[in-house]
Amino acid sequence: MRVIAGLAKGTKLTSLKSNKVRPTLDQVRETLFNILGPDLSGEYFLDLFGGSGAIGIEALSRGAEKIVWVENNRQSQDLIRANLKKCRFENNDDSKSSFFAWELLKMDALKALPSLEKKSLKFDVVYIDPPFADNLYEKCLIGLSKAQLLKKESLVVVEHDSKNILQEIYGRLFRCDQRQSGSTSLSFYGLKKI
Repeated sequence: MRVIAGLAKGTKLTSLKSNKVRPTLDQVRETLFNILGPDLSGEYFLDLFGGSGAIGIEALSRGAEKIVWVENNRQSQDLIRANLKKCRFENNDDSKSSFFAWELLKMDALKALPSLEKKSLKFDVVYIDPPFADNLYEKCLIGLSKAQLLKKESLVVVEHDSKNILQEIYGRLFRCDQRQSGSTSLSFYGLKKI
């Protein structure tokens, strides 16, 4: 697993060897970032299931202004920090003076939504990639639809097993695109225009 483009291009990232953690394949990340574009300058990015941190690190490498990872597994939290260090994106995530603005929330993804709302954060991209077996997609999409965390043009991206068919609409969110890479799909949701 490596960073595909940007400041940390080519840096090899570490992943956990666990049945619970399934790192996003390079090919799937490449598909995602081909759609998002090469320059994410000024973007706020939320990764609800941080895992190895690879998705957020790729966004940081491409110039995202702020990354927030949500991860409740201690080993994954340590792994995110180690991978940030490999890319030289390390900082004290409480520091406001660092060039690389990131934050690691050590909590459950669904509990993080109201916590982030209290901070009045608005995200350009939200990435949802829970362990496939946990089937948290719908709860996350419904929670995001209700939360005030999205901008008008925000994209919510869900990585899921291609066999798991997601609905077209979850509250205020509608599916605007879907891509498949082998047994993995990326479903893209946007806010309904009122």
